[in-house]
Amino acid sequence: MAADVAGSWENVEGTRVVFRKDGTALFERLDGQDFDFDDSWRLSGKGTWQLTDGDGGQVVRLALTARTRAETRSPSTATDTSASEPPSTYAWSFYVDRDQRDELKLFFFYGDPDIGNTYVMTRETGSP
Repeated sequence: MAADVAGSWENVEGTRVVFRKDGTALFERLDGQDFDFDDSWRLSGKGTWQLTDGDGGQVVRLALTARTRAETRSPSTATDTSASEPPSTYAWSFYVDRDQRDELKLFFFYGDPDIGNTYVMTRETGSP
């Protein structure tokens, strides 16, 4: 349910996403998914989100509506030193899953999707 997704999420790279109950979102340092990850940009801004059902399960769709900052990942984690200009609009699709403790997690694939690298977001400590 959308109410289960609402709240603050984070990952180990310092990314933070807040999915508000009203369908708006705030995010900091969110990387691109799939091959866009290789461009090394990280976006901060505002957006909208919705939980959708598909053949492969539930997906949280996050759309950037206002970019407030663009950064580049540190060279130690970037795979390409010739980073392209960060986009002013972008959309992410987070897959919804549960971990071994039955806690919700959100993820998307980064780099070559056939390799299966996942960018995992977990509920922020203290977030409902």
